[in-house]
Amino acid sequence: MTDPDEVQILIVEDNPEDLELILMALGRANCCRGIAVARDGVEALDFLFGGETVPPRPYPRMPRLILMDIKMPKVGGLELIARVKGDPRVCNIPLVALTSSAQKNDILESYRMGINSYVVKPVEFERFVEFLGRLSLYWLQLNVVPIEGGGH
Repeated sequence: MTDPDEVQILIVEDNPEDLELILMALGRANCCRGIAVARDGVEALDFLFGGETVPPRPYPRMPRLILMDIKMPKVGGLELIARVKGDPRVCNIPLVALTSSAQKNDILESYRMGINSYVVKPVEFERFVEFLGRLSLYWLQLNVVPIEGGGH
């Protein structure tokens, strides 16, 4: 992770192989300055709101995008969506499910909870690199979010 003041993307992924692929693809796409990693929903919540050993993050230092898996231990993706979208300090940070789950129920429930986008990971690595480059371009450079309540 880079300087915590420069985090643009928070990746929430419990699978080490998937995390490595995401980090490699983002690196190849050269699309953002700072990436933070949470290995489950609890670490993500600690990153955003503080925890036993982590102080709360000040508002201007929140990530500009959260890429998250849906199927995670401890605090699952749906609960993470609910907690983020239910908190006025961070509710405007775009949440993008980047998952291998194409289950209709996961998709419907994620949107019902307020996810901004639901994407099933492309299998082929070069497509994945291209996809993450486009995704980051949209959410980090083109998308405009309000200043109050999260975002940048």
